[in-house]
Amino acid sequence: MNVFGSSGVRGVTNEKLTPDFALSVAQAAGREFGADRVALARDTRRTGRMLADSVASGLESVGCAVDRLGVVPTPGLQAYCEREGIPGVMVTASHNPPQYNGIKLVGKSGVELTRDRLETVESYLDEEPALVGWDEVGDSTHVEGARRHYREQLLSAVDCEAVADADLTVAIDPGHGAGALTSAEFFRELGCSVLTVNGQADGRFPGRDPEPVEANLADLQRLVRTTDADVGIAHDGDADRAIFVDETGAFVEGDAALAALAAAELEAGDVAVSAVNASQRLVDVVDAAGADLRLTPIGSTNIITAIRELQADGHHVAIAGEGNGGILFPDYRIARDGAYTAARFCEHLVDRPVSELVAGFDGYHNVRHNVAYDSDGERAAMLRAIEDFADRADADVDTTDGYRLDYGDGWVLARPSGTEPVVRVYAEARERERASDLARALVDAVESA
Repeated sequence: MNVFGSSGVRGVTNEKLTPDFALSVAQAAGREFGADRVALARDTRRTGRMLADSVASGLESVGCAVDRLGVVPTPGLQAYCEREGIPGVMVTASHNPPQYNGIKLVGKSGVELTRDRLETVESYLDEEPALVGWDEVGDSTHVEGARRHYREQLLSAVDCEAVADADLTVAIDPGHGAGALTSAEFFRELGCSVLTVNGQADGRFPGRDPEPVEANLADLQRLVRTTDADVGIAHDGDADRAIFVDETGAFVEGDAALAALAAAELEAGDVAVSAVNASQRLVDVVDAAGADLRLTPIGSTNIITAIRELQADGHHVAIAGEGNGGILFPDYRIARDGAYTAARFCEHLVDRPVSELVAGFDGYHNVRHNVAYDSDGERAAMLRAIEDFADRADADVDTTDGYRLDYGDGWVLARPSGTEPVVRVYAEARERERASDLARALVDAVESA
């Protein structure tokens, strides 16, 4: 898919993602939805209102009434879509820097559209929009209370008593994103004492970039250490991810958190779904449970599509996700939900601290690099260099998404991002130096291109 990539439309606003283009995507989406009403929400980005106005105009022009929810986390929009039985559009660039924005499409079940439906939307972009007559144009309605209803739905879905019994002090860093308007109040309602940093909704993201990686979480780590909080929780811009800091202020690798949650969820015969950059931690947990692991190309769209295919074939998918904090519990909803993931994580803190919960899954070290390119020619040269590197490597090669080279004592993966003009390089090994060496060798090959 050329437009939607691995997780919706993304681009720098007024460069790749213009109001005109947002309007066209909305018109194509409205045609595919075939619905009388469509929900519309956005994250806190400074350009969100402008693009949401364009999306609303596009939907109205093809006959859709628009429920405008305002600033709501992506899982909050999904909860609204499921409750109302209508599709939705989310204006967000998730973890990308402030100059980016994007569009995600959600079906009436509250689940993002699968690849085949997104490809249909893309095909409509090449055709004239199906405009309706002046007297059939849709209306916009501003909906109050969407964030409150989202929190209420979360409270009904988690073990509130278990979290309350843990008597937790929770430090939350929503990174100025949509979670700033929901997560702190949600955890107070769960019975936690709540502290916040970067807790003001601000689309300029003054405190940190939206991506909740270790390099961006020094404020949260300091807050946990200086207040003796039990756990730190960080979100991305649309709060569909949760990344954790333990009670000592140490960063918890997302792969370790996913493995800990998977160990609690999986039973024999279940299936877990993850992307091709899945950690050996998850592989070990799946094997120990007697479950199966399905690997997909990276990105929520691919994971969601695989979950639905497995469910249609009668498999029970107990957990899915990636080590970036985007975790799905399909029995709850086939959606990444940062607040729900964080609450489920906190359910396990009644008898042990975070450091003990993840201790069994910290035997690997992860390294990640991004190599930027400025043109399609540079991108093509980089991909040729990766292919040549893989051909020469003494490793098992997986081409599900890019090239993953498994050396036995570690692995390295290189693939072009689906959301930014970069090639991403990931590596994992039991020794940090080995992971760094694996990543550096491939980065050097990409940069030399």
